[in-house]
Amino acid sequence: MHAWGLRRFRRCFSAEQEAIAGAFRRHTLLALDDCLYALQATIPHLSRSALHRCFQRHGISRLPLNEDGHSPPKKKFKDYPIGYLHVDFAEIQTEEGKQYLFVAIDRTSKVAFAKLHPRAKRVVALTEFAANMAWNTA
Repeated sequence: MHAWGLRRFRRCFSAEQEAIAGAFRRHTLLALDDCLYALQATIPHLSRSALHRCFQRHGISRLPLNEDGHSPPKKKFKDYPIGYLHVDFAEIQTEEGKQYLFVAIDRTSKVAFAKLHPRAKRVVALTEFAANMAWNTA
C-alpha cells in the first residue's frame, strides 16, 4: 500500500482547546461563524472547518430547537452605551483539571474575547483577564 493511502486523522485542537470551543458554544449559543470570529484570538490556526468538526464531535454542531421543533427566534440585543462589556465565566474540565473560561462581549461592536484561566478568584482572575483583554484589543 502507498504511503499516501494511509492517512492518520489529525486534530487541529488540543484537548484544552476543544474544551474551550465546546464550552464557548454551549454557553453563548452563537452561530458557527460568530464562534469562529470570537475564538480566533484564543486558538491559533483556527479554521471554520476544524471548528465545525469539533462541534460535530461534541454533538453541538446544531443549535438547540424549541419544544415545537423550530429554531428559536433571533433576539436583538438591547442598545448599550459604547464600551459596555458583558463578562461571564464557565467552569470546564480539561486534562489539567478544573479550569475557568472567562468570556467578555462588547455589546455595541459584538467583539468577543475568551481566555482559559486556572483559578476563579474574582479579584485576581478578573484583573488579569481585563489586563489581557485590553492588551489584545489595543
